[in-house]
Amino acid sequence: MKIKVLATVVFSAVVFFALISCSKQQNSSGGKGQLQVYLSDNPADYDNVIIDVKDVQINVTSDSSGGWQSLSTVNVGTYDLLKLVNDHDTLLAHSDIPTGTIHQMRLILGDNNYVVVSGQNIPLKTPSAQESGLKLNIQQNVTSGILYKITLDFDAAKSIVKTGNDKYLLKPVIRTVLSAVGGSIKGFILPDTVTTAIYAIQPPDTIASTFSSNGGYLIKGLPAGSYTLSFVPNDTSYTTQAKAGIVVTTGNVTIVDTVHLHH
Repeated sequence: MKIKVLATVVFSAVVFFALISCSKQQNSSGGKGQLQVYLSDNPADYDNVIIDVKDVQINVTSDSSGGWQSLSTVNVGTYDLLKLVNDHDTLLAHSDIPTGTIHQMRLILGDNNYVVVSGQNIPLKTPSAQESGLKLNIQQNVTSGILYKITLDFDAAKSIVKTGNDKYLLKPVIRTVLSAVGGSIKGFILPDTVTTAIYAIQPPDTIASTFSSNGGYLIKGLPAGSYTLSFVPNDTSYTTQAKAGIVVTTGNVTIVDTVHLHH
């Protein structure tokens, strides 16, 4: 019995400190926005159009030849563009990004790009994409704590060029649609020495959560709507509190009044 109790205590401590570490990482990125990159397409007269995505990068500097950085989470692999029509887009990347301005984005493709015509796989030549990536001008200001969505809308019919010797070239025509799609909740908890879990709830679901760090907290990338915040101190001598009617609007950070914990 003592062994089971000790194991439970040790396990709880490990989970708690892991969550605190995660919380500090989340709060340390409070000066960043979030970016979701989606891939979409318009119909084209082919059986399939396959592109091989290796990386998605952004440039927040004025140097178009340098300053590129990869997004932290990119779903690499092959995509059939013709399955991404009629709003059936797919999430290509999701990452924290620095505040400031995104000047450019580029899509790095691999070698496995091809078009299927009458059941036959025909390679797509993409020399520029393989060497330096498909560069797209964005020019979007990024605000801390805001979720942005960019859709890379391929036009497959215009992007594939058939040459005189029955070869096919990929010269992508891509329309970029970027907008703020989420907001954030930010606040402070006293005493700031008590680590507190904060849950953003739209009954019956918890939409997002985080932990306070030195009293501060920031929950990013929330869809617009009304939320109830639940504050659960790690120190059980303090009581759980809740704040209802916290309204999040797209492109804005909602500041919540300071929460004072009570015994």
